[in-house]
Amino acid sequence: MAAIEDGVIDTGDLVNTGTGTVKYYDKIIRDTKEHGIITVNQVFEESSNVGTSKLIYEHYKDHPKDFVNRLYAMRLNKPLELQLKGEGEPLIRYPGDKLWSGLSLPMMSHGYEVQLTPLQILTFYNAVANEGKMMRPLFVSAIMRNGSVLTRYEPEVIINSIASRSTIRKAKKMMEGVVERGTAMNLRNPNYKIAGKTGTAQIARDKYGYKTGGRMSYSASFVGYFPAENPLYSCIVVVNSPSNGVYFGNVVAGTVFKEISDKVYATRFFRDYKPENKDDIKPSAPDIGNGYRGDINEVLKNIDVRYKRTADDDWVATRESGDTVRLAGIKLQQGLVPDVRGMSLRDAVFLLENSGIRVKYSGKGRVQRQSPEHGARYSDGTVVSLEMNM
Repeated sequence: MAAIEDGVIDTGDLVNTGTGTVKYYDKIIRDTKEHGIITVNQVFEESSNVGTSKLIYEHYKDHPKDFVNRLYAMRLNKPLELQLKGEGEPLIRYPGDKLWSGLSLPMMSHGYEVQLTPLQILTFYNAVANEGKMMRPLFVSAIMRNGSVLTRYEPEVIINSIASRSTIRKAKKMMEGVVERGTAMNLRNPNYKIAGKTGTAQIARDKYGYKTGGRMSYSASFVGYFPAENPLYSCIVVVNSPSNGVYFGNVVAGTVFKEISDKVYATRFFRDYKPENKDDIKPSAPDIGNGYRGDINEVLKNIDVRYKRTADDDWVATRESGDTVRLAGIKLQQGLVPDVRGMSLRDAVFLLENSGIRVKYSGKGRVQRQSPEHGARYSDGTVVSLEMNM
C-alpha cells in the first residue's frame, strides 16, 4: 500500500522472483515455492517474500525515509490508546536508528524488524475494509450505576483516511485475490466472500534467536474481513507455535477464521432473512427457554408473540404450540433439587444458590443436563453440576 500510494508501483507491474531466493548482504530471503515472473497482485496473493522485498528495496533503497514516513502516515507507529491498560507499543524503526541496517528495508517489507500487536494489525485491516477510515477499537460503550448512565463512549475516528480511495480499492482487490486465487483458497465458499492476508512468521526467542533445540518456532495468522463486497466484520486469528509440524497461516489460523466467519455469517443471514412470499412461511413460536416468569413475559411482549399462562409460579417452563408459547409453572419443593434445564446460567445459579446449593458448570448456552437430577434430595453444601449447550 505504501508503494502504491507513492506511485512507484501498480498492481499490474511485473516482478521477477527468479527461483524463489534473493540475497541482501549475507541474508537470503526465500519463498516457499518458485513463482518466476509474476505481477504485484500475484506477489501479494502468493505471499512472495522475494517479490515483496524486491519491490520495496528497489524503490526505496536510496530514500528509505520515504517508505517509513508512509507507514507513519498510516498511524502504524502509534498505540491505539485503548480503554484497556497494557497495550503493547508498536515498533517501526526509522532510518538512522541505532539498529537500522542495510537489511532493515527488505526485512521490514515482509514483516520482520517490526512489532505490532494483533489488535493493532486488525485495526489497520479494519480501516481498509472501512474505505480508509481508521476507528479506535471500542470495548466499553457506557458506564452505568443503578440503571443510570454515568459516562457514554462513542465511536472515535483515529484518522479519516489511511490512503487514497484508489489505493484502498486496489488493496481490497488484492486481499480478495488471496482467498480467490492465492494462499488462502481453502477459505473460499459459495455463500460469501472473505478478503484478507495469511501470515507465517518465524518467532525469535529472546537471546536464543530463531532456532532453539534444533527446532524453529512459528506464528501462523490470518487477518481479514467479510463479506468482502460489503464488509460488516473484521477478525484476526493468531496461533503461536502450532504443533504437528503444520504452521502455515492459511491452514492453522485461516481454518479458525473460517469457522468464526461461517458462524457469524449464518447467524446474521438467518436473522435478517425475509422471504419474498410471506404466505410460504407458517408462523411458529420461538424457543424461549425456561426461567423467571417476569423476564420471559417481557421478552414475549417485546417480540409480539402470543402466549398462554397456566400457572402463577415465579419460575416457568415454556413449550411451543404452533404460533403460541405456553407457560407452565416449575414447582419448587424444600429439600429437593429444582429443575433448571433449559434455563440460562444466570437464572439457574440464582435459583440453585438461593436454595443453598453450590453450582459448577461447563460449556455455554442453556442448561442441558444437571447432576444430581431434579427431585433429588440435597443438604447444605450439595454441589449441582450443570452442562451448558448452545
